[in-house]
Amino acid sequence: MMCISTMVGQASEATNALDAEGRKTGYWIITGSVRPTKGYAPEQVIEEGNYEANKKTGLWKRYYPNGKLLSEITYANNIPNGPYKTYYETGIPEEVGNWRFNKNTGDFKRYHPNGNLSQKFTFSENGIRNGQQLYYHENGQVELEVQINNGKEEGTLKRYYANGDLKETKEFNGGKMTEGSIKTYTMKKPEVVVKETPAVPVKRTQVVKNDTPNISVFKQTGNNTLYNKDRQISQSGYFKNGRLWNGKWYRYDRNGLLETIEVYKDGKLIGHAPIDEDMK
Repeated sequence: MMCISTMVGQASEATNALDAEGRKTGYWIITGSVRPTKGYAPEQVIEEGNYEANKKTGLWKRYYPNGKLLSEITYANNIPNGPYKTYYETGIPEEVGNWRFNKNTGDFKRYHPNGNLSQKFTFSENGIRNGQQLYYHENGQVELEVQINNGKEEGTLKRYYANGDLKETKEFNGGKMTEGSIKTYTMKKPEVVVKETPAVPVKRTQVVKNDTPNISVFKQTGNNTLYNKDRQISQSGYFKNGRLWNGKWYRYDRNGLLETIEVYKDGKLIGHAPIDEDMK
C-alpha cells in the first residue's frame, strides 16, 4: 500500500493511500496540488473524505476557494446516499435534504441567500413528493402552498404576495387543474420590493422546454428545480420570466454523466462550480 502523510485535517494519520491495485483507499484530502483546479492554490483543500476501492463512501466535505464549506454529502458506492447539505459561498446553507441513490427522500429544504427559507417539501422513499409543499418569499412570507398526493397536486393551491396577502387560488384534482377554478386577489398593502443586483455582462441562459419542474406549477418568476427526461436535476435556483436567473445549470454528456455545473447570476454565466473528478 502506498500512502502520503499530511498535516491537513488528519494530523497523525496516513492519507491519500492507494491499495495494491492502485485504487484510492482510506481517507483522502484532495488539495490543489493533488488535483489542479482553477481557483485553488496548491495547498488549498478542495474536498476530503473516505474511499473504498476508488469509490467514495461516507461523508465527503467540499470547499470553496475561500475555504468555506461548499457541500457535505454522504456517499455509498460512489453515489450520493444519505444526508446532504450545500452552502452558499457566504457560508449560509443553500439546500438540506437526503438522497437515496440520487433521488431526494424525506424532508427537503432550500434557503434564500439571505438565510430565509425558500422551499420546504417532503419526498417518499421512492423520490415522489407527498404532503404539504411550501415556497417562501425572501422576506420569510409564504409564497405558495399546495398539498401533494403521490406526486400530484390535490385541493387548493394558494399563492401569496410578499406582504402575506392572498394573491391567487387554483383547484386541483389528481394533478389536473379544475377548469375555471382560478381566482385572483388584489394586494391590500404595498408589496415588499427586493433590490436587484447589478447585471454581469456574460453568457445568458435560455428557456429549456423539455425540462420539467419539481412541482407541476412552474413559476415563471421564483424558485424552481427542473429535471431532465432522465429525472436528473438540470436547473436549480431563482427563475425570472421563465429562465434561470440565479442558480446552477447541470450539464450531462450523452451517457447521462454529470459533465459541468454552470453558475448563473442575473441570467448570465459567471463561472463553473467544481464537480467530483470521479463523477466525470
